[in-house]
Amino acid sequence: MTAPRITRRTLVASAATLAAAPAPLLARPSPGSAAAPVVGRYTGLAEQGVLAFKGIRYGHAARFAQAVAEPWAGPPVKAQASAPICPQRGLDSERQAEDCLFLNLWTPEANPAAKRAVMVYFHGGAYTTGSVTDPLTHGARLAGSGNVVVVSVNHRLNALGYAWLKPFGATYADSGNLGQLDLILALQWVRDHIARFGGDPARVMVFGQSGGGAKIATLMAMPAARGLFHSAATMSGQQVQASGPMHAWARTQALMAAVKLAPGDVEGLRNLPIERLVDGLAATDPVMGSGPLYFGPVLDMTNLPRHPFWPDAAPQSVSVPMILGNTHEETRAFLDPRGPRLKGLDWSNLAERVGREVKIDLDPQWMIDQYRARQPDWTAEQIYYAATTAGRSWPGQVIEADARARAGAEATWVYQLERPSPVDPLRGAAHTDDIPYVFGTLDAPGSFSGTDDKARALSKTMMAAFTGLAKTGRPGSGDRAADWRPYTVPTRATMVFGEETRMEDDPRGWQRKLWATAPYVQPGT
Repeated sequence: MTAPRITRRTLVASAATLAAAPAPLLARPSPGSAAAPVVGRYTGLAEQGVLAFKGIRYGHAARFAQAVAEPWAGPPVKAQASAPICPQRGLDSERQAEDCLFLNLWTPEANPAAKRAVMVYFHGGAYTTGSVTDPLTHGARLAGSGNVVVVSVNHRLNALGYAWLKPFGATYADSGNLGQLDLILALQWVRDHIARFGGDPARVMVFGQSGGGAKIATLMAMPAARGLFHSAATMSGQQVQASGPMHAWARTQALMAAVKLAPGDVEGLRNLPIERLVDGLAATDPVMGSGPLYFGPVLDMTNLPRHPFWPDAAPQSVSVPMILGNTHEETRAFLDPRGPRLKGLDWSNLAERVGREVKIDLDPQWMIDQYRARQPDWTAEQIYYAATTAGRSWPGQVIEADARARAGAEATWVYQLERPSPVDPLRGAAHTDDIPYVFGTLDAPGSFSGTDDKARALSKTMMAAFTGLAKTGRPGSGDRAADWRPYTVPTRATMVFGEETRMEDDPRGWQRKLWATAPYVQPGT
């Protein structure tokens, strides 16, 4: 199928439609109203002009076992607060419990006849940490302004979701991908029940940032996920290859050693107090040579029978319309310009410091020489962030987009967030900074977008792009947008979301070619 051309007229029209979304067919309780919304056995609440249902259980699971679905029928549930998140290192202020298979939902109206497009969000955190309780990813504004149903999902992480235990026997055959199977179970819940909340099960889009995008890339190679979503968007998140079973097994053994269990004591691991298991995650990773332990999807040849985007795009993914995005200076978010990694940075130590952070095995000094020859006016700090972004995770997104283009996936669009933070002048356009623009959570804690007119205009544009993909299988966009052309090779058309939105062919193309001199290594695999 040929992807439809998205013209400036249709882009602007889609944003106008977004701004003037029609009133719902059914009355909605206003905030503070005594009438709480009820769907089935779930009682929600009114929130920011939409209906919210929080902490809906979609499954139950014993440790290291595949989850089973939660029945629709049952006792009444007050679905008005988020449920516990998966145990992890960090987020200590959040309630954590192994019983963590819950989702949250926002809808303009709980009318089965409404059939609104559905947007299901998976959080970041590299399979190890994170949660959809982050205020940046609350879905009320996206649901209301975008006229869609928004769902966000928590699931099992780290060793609880991805430890490879199959060598202990067939009982643990699914262990390396339990977190992914949780997401599939949540999508099955959406398929079976979202119509009751006003959603259309035939128009389900998955989207996720960082690790959430990687989870989506992995789902695109999992047979059990086929047909559960109809479009996808990844935001600075990619998974070219999964972890091999031998590397995964080495990590399981390292965890068992860290918690002082014998190498064969799987029962001890299954019954270990959760606090000790989480403490063990801090052990040195035997593959990467540093801590903490990485746990992620495993090439188990059953649930995940191939790598997601190696040697090519998984065939089942090619027909799924997809947006792939990144930010201009990803690493400014976690390589703090005010922190120790940048202290004392100069030309004499730049190559050594860049070499610590990149995932492509090239001579760091040679790379720095190429940057200085190409950009003689750049400072050491500018080269540090350009090189650590281009040599770390961004190549994975390029590989995925190129693989889709070569496979004939014409419904592929790529963006780059370029607008620098007006809140922190040292941040630039960094990892996670596209989240508040898409969700409309510009004023939420953790947002670096600001709330000025330009921030609101860009949010309107990006929200229209994402909701357009959910509704029609192609991105809409907003004011001052150029035509968003599908991504092909060799042109590599990219929508640049900045102070002014524009199309650009192969932005940072010279850096892309430079880092393609050697093979990309998927972090953690």
